[in-house]
Amino acid sequence: MILYLHGFRSSPKSHKAALMAQAMQERGLADQWRCPQLPASPARAMALANHLIEQAIRDQGLAPNKDLVIMGSSLGGYYATCLAEDWRCRAVLLNPVVHAARDLATQVGEHSMYHSDDLFTFLPEYVDELAEMAVGRPAHPERYYLLAAKGDEVLDWQEMADWFDGCQGRILEGGDHGLTDFEQWLPDVLAFALSPG
Repeated sequence: MILYLHGFRSSPKSHKAALMAQAMQERGLADQWRCPQLPASPARAMALANHLIEQAIRDQGLAPNKDLVIMGSSLGGYYATCLAEDWRCRAVLLNPVVHAARDLATQVGEHSMYHSDDLFTFLPEYVDELAEMAVGRPAHPERYYLLAAKGDEVLDWQEMADWFDGCQGRILEGGDHGLTDFEQWLPDVLAFALSPG
C-alpha cells in the first residue's frame, strides 16, 4: 500500500497526488492507493494516517515493514518521516519539511486551500503538536527515497540533503517546491515504491 500525505494547504487534488493515483490505477493497483484529505491539526493528521495503516493491517493483512510505503510532500514529508520511523516502513519524501515546528511557526493564522475556496486556521498549538512528534534522522536511510529540488523557493534543499544523507533518491538541479516536473521523476519513484519491501 502507498499512503500519500499532501503538504500544507494542499489536498489529494495536487498535481503529484493525481499523477501517482493515475499511475497506480494504470498498473491495476488502485486498491493499494490511499490519499486522504489531512486535517489542519498535525496530531489529527497523524491519527488519520495511523488509522488507515491499522485498517489495512486488519482488513488486508498488510505487513508494514514489507507492504507499506508512506509518501509525503513538504509537510506531508515530515509526517511520512515520523510514521516511517514508527512503523519501520519505507518512505518517499518530496521536498520534505525537516524542522516542522520551526518552519510552520510562521504560518499560524487563517489560510486558504490551494485546490478549493475552503479556509482553515492553523492554530498556535499545532506548532506544539509538530514539535511533540519530531523524530531524529532516519535510523535506516536505505528505507527512504528523497527527491529534493535545489530550486525549492520555500524550503532549504541543503537541509533536506544533510538530514537524509545516505538515503536513495535525487537532488535535482533547479526545480521548484511543488515539483512541477514530477512526471519526469515518476518512474524512479514508482520503481522504489513498488519494489518488494
